[in-house]
Amino acid sequence: MSFNHKNGQDSAFSFSHVGIFVKDIARMTQFYQQALQLFITDKGVIGGKDIVFLSQNPEEHHQLALVSGRPEDVTFSVINQISLRVKDLPTLRHYHTSLKAAGAERIDPSTHGNALSIYSFDPEGNRIEVFMDTEWYCDQPLKETIDFSLNDDEIMARVKEIAQASPKFMPRSEWVKQMHDLMNAQA
Repeated sequence: MSFNHKNGQDSAFSFSHVGIFVKDIARMTQFYQQALQLFITDKGVIGGKDIVFLSQNPEEHHQLALVSGRPEDVTFSVINQISLRVKDLPTLRHYHTSLKAAGAERIDPSTHGNALSIYSFDPEGNRIEVFMDTEWYCDQPLKETIDFSLNDDEIMARVKEIAQASPKFMPRSEWVKQMHDLMNAQA
């Protein structure tokens, strides 16, 4: 794998989205909808916390995730995660290996059905997600651990099985079209 770091071409990943812990999720959602014209693409509860996914781009399920639970006297990073997109499973496996080699903590290969992710933490406790999109959409939030000792075909079959269990399962292209239509209707 070769990368051209001088001009950014042929990067192995691109910046995708950020998640932020917030105190007042309703107020923050309203602010980002108004201030940045972000559209709510999904919302729900995960790990006992409310989460709202927002995007301005119908190609991106979310560009911002707001997560409840920021305490009044914040003593931890308010950044939920730093997420970087890769193009395919071999590249994701590369980062899985390099995160291990670098001593990343709490490495967690997971799927959201619409993505396959490697979560880990940097030395100061900031969560990192390196992920690839899948060709499916399913209800969010969703997170299940994936066994990275499986071969590529087995991993993708498991991811699809998890996604297909969702009531709103559909091809990603269909979900993107729906988001285009919804966002255009609100514009």
